[in-house]
Amino acid sequence: MIDHTGVIVADYLRSRAFYEKALAPIGYALLAEIPAAVTQGTDVAGFGEPPKPDFWISGATAAKPVNHPPVHVAFRVTTRAMVDAFHAAALAAGGRDNGAPGPRPHYHANYYGAFVLDPDGHNIEACCHEPA
Repeated sequence: MIDHTGVIVADYLRSRAFYEKALAPIGYALLAEIPAAVTQGTDVAGFGEPPKPDFWISGATAAKPVNHPPVHVAFRVTTRAMVDAFHAAALAAGGRDNGAPGPRPHYHANYYGAFVLDPDGHNIEACCHEPA
C-alpha cells in the first residue's frame, strides 16, 4: 500500500494554487505546508483527506529539478461525478486537457477516468472503478 507520493514543481506557488483548486472536488485539501527554512531546501505542501496528506508537491531546486519525464499520478474517487468535477476544476485552474472524462474499457469494464496536465506537464488523473 502506498502511503504518500509527490512531484517536484517549477513554480511552487503556482502549483500549490493549481492543486488546491483541482483536487477540491475530490475531497482533497491543503493539509500541511512546510517552508524551506524547515526542510533546509524547498517549500513543500501536502494535500489529502483529513487528517493526513498523501500527495505532496515540492519546489524545484538545483539539486532536485522538476521531474522529467513528467510523472503520472491517479487519484481514486468513488463516483463518476467526482471525476467530471475534478476535470472541470483542473481545467479552470489552468491545467491542460489530456483526456476528457469518460469510460476507458481497455483498462476494465467499469473504469471511468479523466486526465489533465498540471503546470509542469505531469499527467494527473481522477478515476472511478464503480459501474455507472
